[in-house]
Amino acid sequence: MTHPLLSALLVVLVVLLLSAGIEDVRTREIANWKNAAIALLAPLWWVATGVSLWPGVPIQLAVAVLVFGLFVGAFWMGQMGGGDVKLIGALALWLPPFPLLWMLVAMSLLGGVLTLLMLGDKLLRKKKELPEIPYGVAIVMAALLAIREPILNQFALTA
Repeated sequence: MTHPLLSALLVVLVVLLLSAGIEDVRTREIANWKNAAIALLAPLWWVATGVSLWPGVPIQLAVAVLVFGLFVGAFWMGQMGGGDVKLIGALALWLPPFPLLWMLVAMSLLGGVLTLLMLGDKLLRKKKELPEIPYGVAIVMAALLAIREPILNQFALTA
């Protein structure tokens, strides 16, 4: 039997992700409150999906801190926006290591395609400045692909 919070949390997460993606396209920013809400809902997700207090929660936290730290490096090098990094860190709290790795690979591939499309648009329009890539769109698309599994198989996101 599934936990009653499971469906509600998935709906809230999807709404927050879609809102973040739309906001990134429009403004090239993702509001801190959206990232904070995603991060703060993760413990409820752990309860709903049966993540164990030991070693499940510490593993989840350690992986999220590691992933966040790696992407902070990308931010410092000017490769990603701060909202993108915070969104990845918040999502890392939701996804166990293997689904998270899958999401990061999908995010990289989708981000590459998005970048190529935007560079193609730059060339077609003969713009001189480099486009600012709304990478949040790639993050959101990859996250939506990664979280689709609980709908079909409730155990996919539990480690």
